[in-house]
Amino acid sequence: QVQLVESGGGSVQAGGSLRLSCVASKFTYNMAWFRQAPGKEREGVAIHLGYGLTRYAESVKDRFTISKDNGKNTLYLQMNNLEPDDTAMYYCAARFGSAMTFAVEEYDFWGQGTQVTVSS
Repeated sequence: QVQLVESGGGSVQAGGSLRLSCVASKFTYNMAWFRQAPGKEREGVAIHLGYGLTRYAESVKDRFTISKDNGKNTLYLQMNNLEPDDTAMYYCAARFGSAMTFAVEEYDFWGQGTQVTVSS
């Protein structure tokens, strides 16, 4: 079992920045950030694999950066130039295996989420 605890959400104006953190109870090779807006399906935002491989959703590429401090078992998501469409509950997730997938059903562990609200 892996416990995941997110933090760092909040309310910002469009163009602002936030940094999300996710502390894992132990080292996990394959971690990701997802988000879910009201009335919409959960979608993948960014994946971090191993010691540095990353993958991003097209909608956040060049604005968001995923990183990980393996010594602290902590995953980060730096979000810059935020837009109102980025408003959602953001979830940290982890899975066994090495496939870099945005398929929600492939993830074994989830955090409780942290809310991000971007106003125009």
